[in-house]
Amino acid sequence: MHKPSAPGASGQPTGAAHATLPDDESAEPSEVRSAVTRFLVIGLATLVVISVPVALWTPGQAERHTLADCTETTHDLADHAVAPLITDELRAGDPAALRRLDDRLARWESGDYIVRVKVWDPTGRVIYSDLPSLIGETFPLPAWRSDLLSGGVDRTSLGTEHRLDHVLDSDLGELVEVNVRATDATGQPIVFEAYFNDEAVSAEQEALAGEIIPAFALSLVALQLAQLLPAILLARRIQAGQASRRRLKQQAIEASDLERGRIARDLHDEVIQDLAGLAYALEAEEAHVPHGVRGLFGRARTILQRDLVTLRAITTELYPPDFTRLGLAEALQRLTRPLAGQGIEATTSLPEQIELDQDGAAILYRVAREALTNTVKHADASVVELTISQDEDRTTLTVHDNGRGFDPDITSPDGHLGLRIMRDTVRIVGGDLSISSRPGDGTTVMATLNRV
Repeated sequence: MHKPSAPGASGQPTGAAHATLPDDESAEPSEVRSAVTRFLVIGLATLVVISVPVALWTPGQAERHTLADCTETTHDLADHAVAPLITDELRAGDPAALRRLDDRLARWESGDYIVRVKVWDPTGRVIYSDLPSLIGETFPLPAWRSDLLSGGVDRTSLGTEHRLDHVLDSDLGELVEVNVRATDATGQPIVFEAYFNDEAVSAEQEALAGEIIPAFALSLVALQLAQLLPAILLARRIQAGQASRRRLKQQAIEASDLERGRIARDLHDEVIQDLAGLAYALEAEEAHVPHGVRGLFGRARTILQRDLVTLRAITTELYPPDFTRLGLAEALQRLTRPLAGQGIEATTSLPEQIELDQDGAAILYRVAREALTNTVKHADASVVELTISQDEDRTTLTVHDNGRGFDPDITSPDGHLGLRIMRDTVRIVGGDLSISSRPGDGTTVMATLNRV
């Protein structure tokens, strides 16, 4: 008796989807480079985000630092240079006493560091100024100056003042004004007022910024560079782990295909052939047995032939079609065509060109086949829709029927065991398979594969 050759008799299944691994060695450098680039970009953004507030904070700190220096200088000048020379003679306008104080302050005023000085008594009278026209003039005392004479805090400001006593100072622009309290040679309180050139503040701001910002930026850059090597090593370890997982997943698929091939060959070469031979033997013996037992032989032969058809269908379905020759779209069309004979209207919506490797095509084909098989056996549906959509990142297969549906909160019926197995297979390759249903509202099976 001639035995037809089994599919995959050469040891490889005809039309099977052969596994193809991505070139992990070539992919790794580019992925590591991408990860390092992201790390550097994030580091640069962090540097900018941190440096901007520091750059905005530095001028204020420099201004406060400069004003503090000016206040300290004014105190030293008031306590040690000016107050000892404020005598009754100077208060009376004695030229010699005024000249001595001019000479004492000359070196401070000659470098354009201090541009104006005034000495006030508690009545608001100017008892000394580098502008002789102000000496002896009386102005209303602001509240803060009265508080200062009573022992209040020093007053320091940066800007242009508009009080009456500043009429002759308006052409000087912005100045640092410092007012401090001192005690003159007679033991009376006085207010010493000094005006510093604001260029000193600007110079201090620039100097402080020149010291802080470069040091701060270099520290952050050094930290970034120190983290770069560990980041590269970590990216390489992650990449190696991903490559290892991809290889394991691919090996699992290959092992599944090999096992399916072995089962198909064993069924075809042994079980099917033996059952076919038994069917032929029964047919040959049927004519020679007593008439009363011919019916038994006929029923046995019919059962054997039906089982042979089922087993041959199983061996055929153990392998997906040759997607290189047919393409996934045509293979899916062939799956839906027999449904018309089952009273089910099948519609498909497929791209003209499905960009998917053979492994992905084989998985989606198996999901579609399992979903359609469940529709025929369990859904009692009249319409089924099969759709494939693709974008830059993923390929999605959707199979929807208008059948009886089921409650997903209850354990899935045995008929969905194949889809539960397919869900595990899809997840092994990094995809996802979901089954959504509701009693009376049909069932939707959706499988999504990420595109490499």
